[in-house]
Amino acid sequence: MNEDAGVPFATTLHVRDHCLCLHVQRAARTLARRFDEALRPVGLTNGQFSLLMALNRPAPPSLRPVADLLAMDRTTLTAALKPLERRSLIRVAADPADRRSKLLSLTPEGRALLAAAVPIWQSTHAAIEAALPGDAPETLRAALRELA
Repeated sequence: MNEDAGVPFATTLHVRDHCLCLHVQRAARTLARRFDEALRPVGLTNGQFSLLMALNRPAPPSLRPVADLLAMDRTTLTAALKPLERRSLIRVAADPADRRSKLLSLTPEGRALLAAAVPIWQSTHAAIEAALPGDAPETLRAALRELA
């Protein structure tokens, strides 16, 4: 194969140093590992914590608003719900107004576990923000909201 037909290594370095997607992915993986480790004592992953938080509402939501909030497709959300349902942390029930639709709610066990996890999230999140300079946390949140 002709090496001249490939992408120059300088392009690889440019992408490595400038690609927003790459930098967001790396940061997301690093943050995910940190929160996974912090939440391990209560038996949750960061994704499960986010999912439980998304269900912590006054009225049970259907799949669509939860999937939208978490930027997940419905199939992926349904798969993520199964382990929480098996652990009796959430309840998936038919919507009485539309039997084809499902309503999602926290069980008492799910609420208790979420209450135990929130202080862990708070302290971990505070430590991460404290490591960033000045108003960087709010600037980062605003920029990420714009992208999402």
